[in-house]
Amino acid sequence: MRLKYFISSFLLFTGMFFAQQSEKVSILKIDTILARKMSVRAILVDKNKLWFAADQNVFGYYDCKKKKITEKKLLLDNRTMEFRSIAQTKRYVFVANVGSPACIFRIDKKTLDYSVVFQDNHKDAFLDSMVFMDNDTGIVVGDPIDNCLTILITNDGGKHWEKVPCEMLPKTEKGEAAFAASNSNVVVKGSKIWIVSGGVKSRVFYSENGKDFVVNDLPIVQGLSMTGAFTADFYNDKIGFVAGGDYEKPTMNKANKVLTTDGGMSWKTVADDMGFGYASCVQFVPKSNGRKIVAVGASGVFYSSDSGTNWQKLSDDTTLFTIRFSDEHTFFAAGKDKIVKMEISE
Repeated sequence: MRLKYFISSFLLFTGMFFAQQSEKVSILKIDTILARKMSVRAILVDKNKLWFAADQNVFGYYDCKKKKITEKKLLLDNRTMEFRSIAQTKRYVFVANVGSPACIFRIDKKTLDYSVVFQDNHKDAFLDSMVFMDNDTGIVVGDPIDNCLTILITNDGGKHWEKVPCEMLPKTEKGEAAFAASNSNVVVKGSKIWIVSGGVKSRVFYSENGKDFVVNDLPIVQGLSMTGAFTADFYNDKIGFVAGGDYEKPTMNKANKVLTTDGGMSWKTVADDMGFGYASCVQFVPKSNGRKIVAVGASGVFYSSDSGTNWQKLSDDTTLFTIRFSDEHTFFAAGKDKIVKMEISE
């Protein structure tokens, strides 16, 4: 009986294992919704709209029902700005530019009227990403100034932003920074916040209020200015994934993918010498129990059905910088000279 039970259990386990291993997806359809010379690294899904922010001062949205693009230029003192951060509340969309002066714009979703709600004129000001935790509370992350990450907090729906004093934050190490690759180096789930850094030192900063942080090292390639964590996503408050690599060695796929199952307290490297090289954005597939992930970057578009252990290439397109899902079968991707909508099926 014991032998029979063992054999049955073994066959059941191996059957499940190989079923998981062979689970693949395919791209059913790719629609190009915007195609012209521009760079888009910030997108967000809002019901039937896809909002985007780009270089050349451009901001706008795609109406999925009407299949129509609406664009506007956000102007300030005749400056040319590149927007790489975007977030939203019920009424407003917020975008932030890279470089100094660093500005946060608030745009009314209905009228597209806009105003500047924050400006930092420090010569080293550089805002990387932003997200709202709820309709009132939002966070913006920027590069270090005075040996700490720039962290801005709002508690009134984005009307006012306050910079968290450096003495309240962990010190950054020399050569440690944040990357504005895809508006995804800060992630929130409920009241929990994770920020990933890269460069000479790559770490994860965890907080439940945006002011008190626990810092842990990441087992990801680091040591040079363009190495480390470029992107992160959390499926829930336990399961998270971080990716990146070496921007200057885009095909290098060792120690560039790490997984946590305990909320970021510990991390393990997965898929060494497998799958993609440098990645600028990773996102969990909705309703996948934290098992399915899509990544974009210098190697193309990749998919995993086992929490990053194995990867399947979906597309050879190496010009996409950022992605966001609208449902478990559809995601938008943006990058160099394009925004596309992809539908996938198992």
